[in-house]
Amino acid sequence: MSLHLIKLCVGADTIEDLEAWRAKIAPGGKPMYHVTRMSPKRADELLDGGSLYWVIKRVIQVRQRIIGLEEVTGSDGISRCCIWLDREIIRTAPRPKKPFQGWRYLTSADAPPDLSSPASGGEDLPDDLRAKLIEMGAW
Repeated sequence: MSLHLIKLCVGADTIEDLEAWRAKIAPGGKPMYHVTRMSPKRADELLDGGSLYWVIKRVIQVRQRIIGLEEVTGSDGISRCCIWLDREIIRTAPRPKKPFQGWRYLTSADAPPDLSSPASGGEDLPDDLRAKLIEMGAW
């Protein structure tokens, strides 16, 4: 069973905003990355099929597979963790999530299913309708 991370997607109001950020920081098919202050202690479990689940507007909406973790040092001399991510952004069944700081571990049992899985439903809904259902608390 894989271990995952969950993180707020600060600055993104929509999945399309995340996709635009990906195009900006990882053009031409390069892997995407996200730098965070703390390094996960359970790296081996994360690298064994784990994903980063993004919370957009207080709702878990997508995930990206974690393909690497690397310690980097910023221009300020502070060590940070670079989380390397697969370029594919996979939509998940929406799940509300209260705000938090940093990242948290997420077990596979607690992770929302992908929209492409048979148990999720709603994969054929237009994004604006899905967003309205989430906003109303109907999903």
